[in-house]
Amino acid sequence: MIAVGIALTLFATLLGSTGALMLKMGSTGTRFTLKGIVRNYKLLLGFILYGLSTIPFLIALKFGPLSVLYPFVSLSYIWTILLSMRYLKERMNAWKWMGITLVLTGVTLIGTA
Repeated sequence: MIAVGIALTLFATLLGSTGALMLKMGSTGTRFTLKGIVRNYKLLLGFILYGLSTIPFLIALKFGPLSVLYPFVSLSYIWTILLSMRYLKERMNAWKWMGITLVLTGVTLIGTA
């Protein structure tokens, strides 16, 4: 059953990271007025995805302990970096790769404990 919780948590992190990407893309060149925000579909999609990401995580909590599932939320950092590289053409450096390695190591250690 814990596998279901982990899968739902991974899905939630991917939704949240995609929402963050949309927020970034929508914020570029946006006039932050009510009219400007309502007309910006990327910004609105970012709000929606970011908010919706809580639903699968809430369901995931039924399938495993918080102390195991919550560290998987840190994978959202990795999704965000990968999405930023792909869609925003952001560059990586050795420190960022080391950070990804450390996050993956930590999640693996906690997930297998």
